[in-house]
Amino acid sequence: MKYEITSSELKQKIEKGETVFLLDVREPYEHEYVNLGGKLIPLNQLRVRFKELDPEHEIVVYCHRGNRSAYAVNFLIQRGFQRVKNLVGGIDDWSQRVDQDLPRY
Repeated sequence: MKYEITSSELKQKIEKGETVFLLDVREPYEHEYVNLGGKLIPLNQLRVRFKELDPEHEIVVYCHRGNRSAYAVNFLIQRGFQRVKNLVGGIDDWSQRVDQDLPRY
C-alpha cells in the first residue's frame, strides 16, 4: 500500500467530494499562519494524542515540507492505522501547485 499522496492527488479527492481527514502535525504558530484545515496535533504531542484519531478514516498528514508528517505516518502505521498518507512536499508544495494564494514561509 502506498502511504503517500501528492498535492494534485489530494486536490482531485477533494474535488470529487471524497471524505479525507486532514491532520496537521506542525506547531500551533505555523497552523495559525496558514493551514489546509483539519485537526492540529503537533508532532511532539502525537504519541499521547493519537487515540483522538479514527483509524477507520482516510487520514492525510501534512506539515511544512513533508518530513515531520512522514515520521507521523510511520508512527500511526505502527499503531494499526492503515488508511494514512503523507502529503508529499507538505503545505509548501500545496501552496506552489494547488493554491498559490496561500501564504508561504
